[in-house]
Amino acid sequence: MNPTVPYLKVCGMAQSVNLTAVAALQPDFLGFIFYPKSSRYVGTQLNQADLAALPAGIRKVGVFVNETVDKVLAQVAEFGLDLVQLHGQETPTECARLQAAGVPVVKAFSVGEEFSFEVLQPYVDHVDYFLFDTKGMQPGGNGTTFDWNLLATYSLPVPYFLAGGLGLEEAEALRNLRLPGLFALDLNSRFETAPGVKDAELLSQMFTSLRTCHF
Repeated sequence: MNPTVPYLKVCGMAQSVNLTAVAALQPDFLGFIFYPKSSRYVGTQLNQADLAALPAGIRKVGVFVNETVDKVLAQVAEFGLDLVQLHGQETPTECARLQAAGVPVVKAFSVGEEFSFEVLQPYVDHVDYFLFDTKGMQPGGNGTTFDWNLLATYSLPVPYFLAGGLGLEEAEALRNLRLPGLFALDLNSRFETAPGVKDAELLSQMFTSLRTCHF
């Protein structure tokens, strides 16, 4: 991983053949949604063998919404997940329990027309990353951006993933983006041909565009 460019995560993978095509692009992270109400729910379409066959260097992220800690840990063990992303109302205590079990935690927060960093403070010592997504009807994958300038004054020690409707149209703006704490870009719905199915060629164009710039 080159620290001079943003890490790249593709989230919402749900089909074996498509997973192989996207993994060939060597994203830094691949996300798998374990939330049954999501249209990108992994269900029975993926299994342990699919995830185990991923190229070395790709970190597997399990996305959960208000799931019990015990269930999350069971899924981590079953699928060999490297991180968990919590997209509900999970508490700092729950995050701390996962960390204590050796599982890195990404805690997601929805951003609307304004955002207060004060809500993050209780989590600072109990998560490895934050993720900022656009507030919408669903916990994630709503396909719309928020005003990234809201993060211009971010000063917490926790790095974060930037999500929320990032598409190829935003590539130039993202190339010129200078935000404190930015760790990775999270790509999902704007690269889909159907929920959970990504357009590998479109993703390849995005990867090429972003990996030739310096942040």
